[in-house]
Amino acid sequence: MNTNLIANTTVPTETLYDFTVIGGGIVGLSAAMALGQKYPDAQILVVEKESDWAPHQTGHNSGVIHSGIYYKPGSLKAKFSREGNLSLVQFCQKHGIDYDICGKIIIATETAEIPLLENIYQRGLANELQVEKITAEAVKEIEPHVSCLAAIRVPSTGIISYKQVCQKYAELVKLNGGELRLNTKVERIFTNNNNHILETNQGSFQTKFIINCAGLQSDRVAKLNQVDPQIQIVPFRGEYYELVPEKRYLVKHLIYPVPNPNFPFLGVHFTRMIDGTIHAGPNAVLSLKREGYHKTDINLRDAAEVLTYPGFWKLAAKYYGVGLEEIIRSFSKAAFVKSLQRLIPEIEAKDLIPTHAGVRAQALANDGQLVDDFLLIKRPNSLHVCNAPSPAATSSLAIGEAIVAEILK
Repeated sequence: MNTNLIANTTVPTETLYDFTVIGGGIVGLSAAMALGQKYPDAQILVVEKESDWAPHQTGHNSGVIHSGIYYKPGSLKAKFSREGNLSLVQFCQKHGIDYDICGKIIIATETAEIPLLENIYQRGLANELQVEKITAEAVKEIEPHVSCLAAIRVPSTGIISYKQVCQKYAELVKLNGGELRLNTKVERIFTNNNNHILETNQGSFQTKFIINCAGLQSDRVAKLNQVDPQIQIVPFRGEYYELVPEKRYLVKHLIYPVPNPNFPFLGVHFTRMIDGTIHAGPNAVLSLKREGYHKTDINLRDAAEVLTYPGFWKLAAKYYGVGLEEIIRSFSKAAFVKSLQRLIPEIEAKDLIPTHAGVRAQALANDGQLVDDFLLIKRPNSLHVCNAPSPAATSSLAIGEAIVAEILK
């Protein structure tokens, strides 16, 4: 089914929708799908400002089905990723979407990382995951080219194409009676008799309830709706390299380092993609454009918002050392390769070619604290998803159900 053609069907502006989802990434489409299943007679609209579904965070991520091992027990991330992992696999089986639960290893390469690896193992147990400590010798049987002191094996991690998942979500939204509109940017939101009026570049739409799943623009959309999210989205670009085809044999599954426990990024790692390619990365550098996938991408408004935000400077002061390392990795291939050689020593610069980058929409509070969990802000006639970075794609079905539950409340 060509959802792009369906999505551009003319919708009369006098239609009063029960629910309008702003944002056609994986979370927005999942929310629309869940609403259609719960309320089959409801008028549901999804608007996306780009010309295709999942154009930003979803379409640029590494395609990993996460297990939830890293997240604080009891957090939404831990709960939703565990539930989402299972439901996503079932969804793929039902709809014939390619995936591979290949498992991953998290490896310690220095003695100082052993206690941190143990903490991750204990967190995995607390999150009710199947995790296994394995020796360096056992690692060689799984990943012959990896060098480490110890490791954890997480068998429930997998790989998938989230773009393909989103296309199926969009098809099901339409099948349930939902309306899909691409190339439709929300520019203003007004309230009239408890209904919202969305002014867009494609005309005005009336709706009883707004679900804001705008990702990199979610804080701005919340403010259009007169909601102060008390955070600001700060974009971090993650840059990747790809192994040349003749060196793909070096990586069999997914290989991760022990992450910095105080930073919400997992460190450069190796990911086998569903198409057979091997990606290495990402780093994490401040982007001066919210949707900027190249080093030279700068948007004056986006840059000014970040550089005048007190929370950013408090964050920068706290993590200036880590931030400097990430910047160096961005501009120095040698530094990037050195990080990868901690995992696979025989990797050389000639084995890597640049590939796509992604941008993470990270919510940051005014006090400089990174929002560590999914953030859903409920108002009487709206719900705003204002922090949904990784593992949101894995968790998408669970988040969609949670949004319906919040609306029911």
